[in-house]
Amino acid sequence: MMERFIQELALFAPAVLFNIYFAAASIPIGFVLAIGLALGKASSNPWLSRPSRAFVYAFRGSPLFIQFFMFYSLALSFNVSLWKPWGVSWFVLHPLFIGPLVLTLNTAAYTAEIFHGALRAVPRGEVEAARAYGMSGAQQFRQVIWPNLIRLAWPAYTNEVVFLFHATAIVYFALPVIGLQKDLMITAKELFERDYNAFLHFSVAALYFLAVSLVVFFLFGLVYQRLMRHMPAPPRMRFQPKWIR
Repeated sequence: MMERFIQELALFAPAVLFNIYFAAASIPIGFVLAIGLALGKASSNPWLSRPSRAFVYAFRGSPLFIQFFMFYSLALSFNVSLWKPWGVSWFVLHPLFIGPLVLTLNTAAYTAEIFHGALRAVPRGEVEAARAYGMSGAQQFRQVIWPNLIRLAWPAYTNEVVFLFHATAIVYFALPVIGLQKDLMITAKELFERDYNAFLHFSVAALYFLAVSLVVFFLFGLVYQRLMRHMPAPPRMRFQPKWIR
């Protein structure tokens, strides 16, 4: 049994790389896009606020699975008229492009909502003090608003990153599998269809998700410690039994 389990671990090792790729390709761009969306949503200018709010609402209000189908169908509809004449159809219709594209837009919407909430929680007194000190708008954002915003938002953003990694499990359920491009869930599904051993195959896939999530929590925890390095460390729990009163 243990030998079979180890063989499964080795079999799933290449598959987890596709899940990691989808998450790693989506998170940096989604992070930058989310900052713009959060600022746009908080803006008093309706030409910035309304499109930002509509974007966030559209992606938060619809299932990710359907978003994959919609974007792939949209890309297919332009294939003959646009992608093929330009010679980029192999790239535009490829799951390794559409997958990160949809995940980027989706996580940008959710992250923007997190950042927008943190932006509203930034102490107004610090902003007013910076303004009274004569800082420009850019200086206020860089030295006062952004440090507070990212500290407030980081725990929730860590959860969003882990959720995004879990969401990579449905990429190949919505998009075509090309060649050996099989992520954890597709690998588990194909093995299950051979011997119907659901417990073993999906448990191994779950172990990989748990392992990568643990790494994400650890790395983002280090970043959070760095962000909060100016704050006093919370007191540690101490166990001091009193045997004699």
